[in-house]
Order: sequence, then C-alpha cells, then structure tokens
Amino acid sequence: MLTIAEKEQIEHEIRQVPVKKAACIEALKIVQGHRRWVSDEGIRDVADILEMSPEEVDSVATFYNLIFRQPVGRHIILLCDSISCYVMGLRALHQQLVQLLGIQYGQTTPDGRFTLLPNPCLGTCDHAPALMVDDDLYRDLSADDLEAILAKYT
Repeated sequence: MLTIAEKEQIEHEIRQVPVKKAACIEALKIVQGHRRWVSDEGIRDVADILEMSPEEVDSVATFYNLIFRQPVGRHIILLCDSISCYVMGLRALHQQLVQLLGIQYGQTTPDGRFTLLPNPCLGTCDHAPALMVDDDLYRDLSADDLEAILAKYT
C-alpha cells in the first residue's frame, strides 16, 4: 500500500499532465524513491491511481532500465557500455569492478552495498569511459580509479 506522501506526490504529478497515464514514469520514480525499487504491489497501486492495468504499468516499468523491479543495493553503479566507453577502456573497468565487488552485471554485493548494472549511454562520450554511482558521474576513468571511488560509498 502506498503511503500518504507517495499518493500526494503522485497526485501532484498527475496535475502536471493532460492525462493520468502520462504521469506513469514519474509515479514509478516516486515509489522507487521511497522504497528503492517497485514491487508488484507498487505496480498495482500505481495502476489504481492512474486508472491503468497493472500490466500496462509493468510494461512501462520494465521498459525503462532505471526503474528497478527487484531489490537493489544501497548504491547503484551504472557502467556505461556505449561504443565510446568500449573503445576507451570499458572492458578493463568492468573486469576491475567485477574483481573488487565480486559480482556480475545485475547482481548486488552480499552486504547489500552495491548493485552493478550496464547502461547504454551516460551521455559523456567525450570523457569516456564513464560510470555513475547513484547520482555521481565519474568520467575519464581508469581501472586504477575504481577502488577510491567505491570507498566513498558506505
């Protein structure tokens, strides 16, 4: 069940758009902002508010790679896997992250600290390779930079 705060925020978003369905992504982001991911119950609750079917809301949630449909770690690492990052050293970054974290793409560290996800493009091709940890963007990276970056996040 959505909290009062979640419902109020979703209602605010609905007032910003011409039809309720247009607030779907923002509603999912609100739920995720409160819970870190969107459960099946969250999908049904959003569907009720937006007068959509749960299947319609789920199709939106699963289309966007930044809506998480399963629990994630406290910090999300998005490793850019665009062609620019690939050419500029993505493979070495990926291997170093796998070694440091002990997880593969789509997995969360056993302590729940990090979830590692690929991202099609972080929009910083002129400073490849790049990754994001939560809202922090790191550019012009080398594998040697990763340990210090990860240490910033507890």
